[in-house]
Amino acid sequence: MKTGFLCNAPALKKRRSELRKSQTEVEKALWGKLRNRQLSGIKFFRQYSLGSYILDFYSPTLKLAIELDGGQHAEQDNREYDESRSEYLRSQGVKVLRFWNNEVIENMEGVLQKIAERASK
Repeated sequence: MKTGFLCNAPALKKRRSELRKSQTEVEKALWGKLRNRQLSGIKFFRQYSLGSYILDFYSPTLKLAIELDGGQHAEQDNREYDESRSEYLRSQGVKVLRFWNNEVIENMEGVLQKIAERASK
């Protein structure tokens, strides 16, 4: 994608909107804890694009991406895609935290603690 936009490229606006409207229950649950600076006063956005990737949650101030993974991410092709995506984000100075969906469901407080700890680094 060569639009000149690194963040929230106009070409991805429609897709970002679609993803926000069709959030998974796990995304909704975590968003309920991140929105409105509820976690340590950190501003997060959902479905934020960086380059050609759309991130589940992102804090531009901290350059911190949070990705939630369902079972399909355990498949080899998806793991390779996720790793190349994370490498790109790291090359842009973005820290990436990945959580399995079941981790968010079973241990929301632990997930929030990991995010807060990473944010303080």
